Amino acid sequence: MNHWQRMKGESLMMRRMRILNLSAILLVWPICMKIEAQENTPGTSKFIDHSLLIAPDYPSTWPTAPFPKFQITHQERIGPRSAYNVDVLLIDGNTGTQLDVPPHSVARPDLNRPKSGPLGLAYTDKIEAWQFGGEACVVDTRDLLDKAEPGFSPLVKAEHVERFENTHRRVRFGDVVLFRSDYSDKYYLPLPAGRRFIADVVDRKAPGYPDPDPACMELLGKRGVMTLGTDSASMGPMPDMAEDTHFAGLKYGMIWTESATNLAALPPTGAFYCMIGPKHENGPYGEGRAFSVVGGTLPAKLIEACKQKKAVDLSPVLSPRLPLTSPGSLAGQHRQVYLKIDFLYSEYLDMWHHAHMMDSMAGTHLVPPSYALPKPGEQVQYSAEVAGWLKEYELKFGARGTSAMTTEQVPLDWTSGQARVIDTRKLVGTTDKKSWPNSPEITKALIEADEKAHGQIKPGQVVIFRTGHLDTHLKPTPDDKATWVDPLSGKSEGWPAVGPEAVTYLKSKGVRCVATDAPDLGGVDPKRALMTYWAMGSHEMVGVEFLNNLGGLPQGKDVYFLFAALKIRDCHGGPGRAIALVLD
Repeated sequence: MNHWQRMKGESLMMRRMRILNLSAILLVWPICMKIEAQENTPGTSKFIDHSLLIAPDYPSTWPTAPFPKFQITHQERIGPRSAYNVDVLLIDGNTGTQLDVPPHSVARPDLNRPKSGPLGLAYTDKIEAWQFGGEACVVDTRDLLDKAEPGFSPLVKAEHVERFENTHRRVRFGDVVLFRSDYSDKYYLPLPAGRRFIADVVDRKAPGYPDPDPACMELLGKRGVMTLGTDSASMGPMPDMAEDTHFAGLKYGMIWTESATNLAALPPTGAFYCMIGPKHENGPYGEGRAFSVVGGTLPAKLIEACKQKKAVDLSPVLSPRLPLTSPGSLAGQHRQVYLKIDFLYSEYLDMWHHAHMMDSMAGTHLVPPSYALPKPGEQVQYSAEVAGWLKEYELKFGARGTSAMTTEQVPLDWTSGQARVIDTRKLVGTTDKKSWPNSPEITKALIEADEKAHGQIKPGQVVIFRTGHLDTHLKPTPDDKATWVDPLSGKSEGWPAVGPEAVTYLKSKGVRCVATDAPDLGGVDPKRALMTYWAMGSHEMVGVEFLNNLGGLPQGKDVYFLFAALKIRDCHGGPGRAIALVLD
């Protein structure tokens, strides 16, 4: 665990106490205390983060030209022009902790080349959800750390896997084999010290990171292992064996994590490991978030669900052809559209490497408390209209809170948990056309009616509202108007949206995360939407927006929701991917 992670763990309760206003404390204090006690009870399951922090002053990206350097632009800050903190990202798939899939080395079948095959079409958006997770099998390679000449990687060989097998058990389908050298824990540091992570290796000033050779990959492929991970900067040995190792594994349909960290927190076997990230269209690799679940009975259930392929993908694909970000209701209010930026051509693969410029809330994304709340002690000057809304809100709901909790500070177990789906499709078509732009409100009464029919909401559940909006209306240009434009302009009814009273009620039930398959939780009325986000942030709740395919979840089954946003420092949104595992 690095210094930043220790500080996060030590300050979490302190931040909770500071952010919650008095009325919220009186309402939810017994529930919060109950949840804390459950989280800290020996033998219960807990989440462990295995992702590197993404920030401009860290060695987050591959350091050679023309790979773009990561950038975050705080396009809007809470103030007279905006009631929200809005960020824009420039990010390449080779950023931070990242995912490789077969088209990274396997050519498309239509190219008819020696390395061509059907897996050349298995892009990040095509990989099935079950393959992202499995049982962590941690292969200890620490004896190789720094044991090579500058610019060369010490090689992880088949013997390392066999050594693991002799001590524990044979690796197999359903396992995630993780190579632990502690490389990223030691060398992923702020720049300039962070040059040792990749740049000094490229420049042959320091020994390379340990990596498997092709024979090791062949062994794992023949064992049926489909998912790997390494805490090295890449899965390819330096300086000239990267492609051979990549193809040796990817030709089997493997996927893997590069630049994982904190693998020391895992037992050799038994933990559930998962790596998920934004669902970029035709992506040969992608930035992601890696984590594990250890302790208690949950890991075994999650592992078995992945092994049985009982998984459902809940995120729409990210494509420039789709309306993934809000166009605003007036000129100049639109969010950054999702752009694909080609920067490096691979002749053999006939493919462009590409980065993306996008709003931090493009596609499936996180809503942290700091999205709509100013920092503690920060003096905010709202517009006259928003200031009036704030007075009205505080008269009805109490003082609006403050928060410095940006995306990287949101605990992973807040955005994962047993799924509680509440069907709100019956609200569609219930508003008067004269009231448009307006969204049907998801009220406390509606939630209570669902509890009466299906049982009480339990603390720690992720409450997901099924509106059907994106399943029905998310379509590419030119048929894209029904997603955002028509509802925002009053040409059609808005999507069902959560009201602040409902947020307060859910917090009283011990809910920390609320999700929706609509574009957002707030709806098309800007006043009510802002009050909803104020309520969520003030109660230290988070949201997951822009899901789809909720109809793919089996009814009457125990379903576990998993979502993780990219670990970007000081981000007020956070793209990610949501999947669900069916546990029975």
